[in-house]
Amino acid sequence: MVITPHSLRRLSYALIALTILSAMVLVWTAVQHQESTLAIRPMSQGASVPDGFSVWHHLDANGIRFKSITPQDDVLLIKFDSSAQSAAAKEVLDRSLPRGYIVALQDDDSQTALWLTRLRDTSHRFG
Repeated sequence: MVITPHSLRRLSYALIALTILSAMVLVWTAVQHQESTLAIRPMSQGASVPDGFSVWHHLDANGIRFKSITPQDDVLLIKFDSSAQSAAAKEVLDRSLPRGYIVALQDDDSQTALWLTRLRDTSHRFG
């Protein structure tokens, strides 16, 4: 088998294309798997957040899966695998929690979102 400059060039192009394709697949996979977080806060200052067990019960009774429920300061944070799960949970919790609580989507500072933001912000500097 003889390696010609033409075949070497084709191999180089193929490797570059494969590298670009792999990078695109990795970025797409990372973007598709974004966590979502709901935050439950009391409306009035000094009131307590709802019990995590009761929140778990409401979500479980409605077939909504979650990753974790964590109290943090005066907020109860519930993490989900997707925004669809958090939207369904918000609907259930708005109906089932007593009045006096705010159930809202909280922005996640995931590494993927952070990198995408950095790339978007610095893209105007190229060229």
